[in-house]
Amino acid sequence: MPDSLVLGPLLRHVDQNSALIWVETDRPATVRVLDAAARTFTVHGHHYALVAVDGLAPGTSTPYAVEVDGERVWPEPGSPFPPPVIRTRGDGPVRLTFGSCRMSVPHDAKHDRVYGADALRALALTLAGADESDRPDGLVLLGDQVYADETSEAMREFIAERRDVDEAPGTEVADFEEYAHLYRLAWTDPAVRWLLSTVPAAMIFDDHDIRDDWNTSHAWRQTMAGQAWWRRRITGGIAAYWLYQHVGNLSPSERAADPVLAAVTSADGDAGAVLDEFAWRADQDPASYRWSFTRDLGPARLVMIDSRCGRVLDPEKRTIVDDAEWDWIAGQVRATEHVEHLFLGTSLPYLLPRGLHDLEAWNEATAAGAWGGRFARGAESLRQAIDLEHWAAFGRSFDAMAELVTSVATGPDGRRPQTISFLSGDVHYSYAARLDYPGRTSRTSRVHQLVCSPVRNPLSRTLRYLNGAAAFAVARVAGTALARLARVPKPPVRWSIEAGPRFDNALATLEVTDGTARVRWETGRVDGDTATMSEVLSASL
Repeated sequence: MPDSLVLGPLLRHVDQNSALIWVETDRPATVRVLDAAARTFTVHGHHYALVAVDGLAPGTSTPYAVEVDGERVWPEPGSPFPPPVIRTRGDGPVRLTFGSCRMSVPHDAKHDRVYGADALRALALTLAGADESDRPDGLVLLGDQVYADETSEAMREFIAERRDVDEAPGTEVADFEEYAHLYRLAWTDPAVRWLLSTVPAAMIFDDHDIRDDWNTSHAWRQTMAGQAWWRRRITGGIAAYWLYQHVGNLSPSERAADPVLAAVTSADGDAGAVLDEFAWRADQDPASYRWSFTRDLGPARLVMIDSRCGRVLDPEKRTIVDDAEWDWIAGQVRATEHVEHLFLGTSLPYLLPRGLHDLEAWNEATAAGAWGGRFARGAESLRQAIDLEHWAAFGRSFDAMAELVTSVATGPDGRRPQTISFLSGDVHYSYAARLDYPGRTSRTSRVHQLVCSPVRNPLSRTLRYLNGAAAFAVARVAGTALARLARVPKPPVRWSIEAGPRFDNALATLEVTDGTARVRWETGRVDGDTATMSEVLSASL
């Protein structure tokens, strides 16, 4: 690979007529893909280009190459992988592959014993040897694409070359420069690099993209604000997320209207200070920027919901997102005319096992003082210790979503999707749950929660048993009893686990065709440069 291409190409937003190619280069340059070209912009000494390819025909597959200053840099000469292609959307079936939580560690026997086979790499190797028609229409990466707080040996070596790891934050990522290297480690495996160059990816962050328990509560934010190193970390993390993940989520019209992109690309010289200022503001004032986004996929619509950065953590009014972003989300969810299948992407599961849901609802109430101030402090410690921070721990948002989904699911014919599916990760096990809501009949929408986690970061065997027992047995009794004692109202909807849990490294693929929808979870096995994907769980929607 010529040195001029540092990272990428990543195929990002693709619609019926256009595609966005993201690259990082080693110097200021002009990057060309097909008939489109873009000049790089610079952030903290790193150089990036967003190449917007237009004029493509719907439902077609177009091979492409990347040139940097006239030199072809991708695909590599003699590459064992098929040429990358841009496949535009048509009106046919939809196939989406999704998952979350992927540690970027070497693919060798030592690391496979601890972390298992990388499901994303296994998928890439499998698809490389299959027909192009077997590729999904998109990858939906639901958080923890990188781990800034649990770094690999290679990342720790890079950090140690820059600063004293005996000083906080130690071997955790400290700033933008370290984030840039973290993403490079995550996305340069040859098979994964090829996959990301030929299958469009939509991404949203979760806590480990920044730090474990990110924005769990007001108390958590106060603690982190008191750390001398935190401002550089949160600024670098959000700036890097915007650059490496978020900007590629945007449609052509959204990119044209995005003030951050305009400021960065028009900056005189290095735009690092511009992006840092934005990132700090986004952390301090979550309502200042919207991270949630949509993608229309023929008969389906994906509404990706930020459930991390936009939280309102006032103990008197805890919500997953601020009011303005919620209104935007609700508007996108309700715009279901001609939408047969609605996908709601949220890194954190909306529907947990019922006992765990009740435990989190109880914890939110007691941390807010339902059992008095002394117990509130203990409840806050418990919340942070065992990650009681999902939708269930934001009761207002849970109820608002239940009302929203119920209204859409029971809406009039022609504006009611056949299925509504929450796509989530985070919890390090996979399962499917079915939602029962007021007014549900055989003619209204079928609503499911589909969770796939991890891609590569499994719980130890002991933790699997403990986690499974806690979520599906102990919490079922203790959570419900505690919620009643704290006088927490019952949820406005009911649900049940229909498949799972499974604790394997896995990716899930959701297929919509001929009026039916089905999801399957697959784990990967890699032997040298070949791989197989094996189904471990499935559900019909």
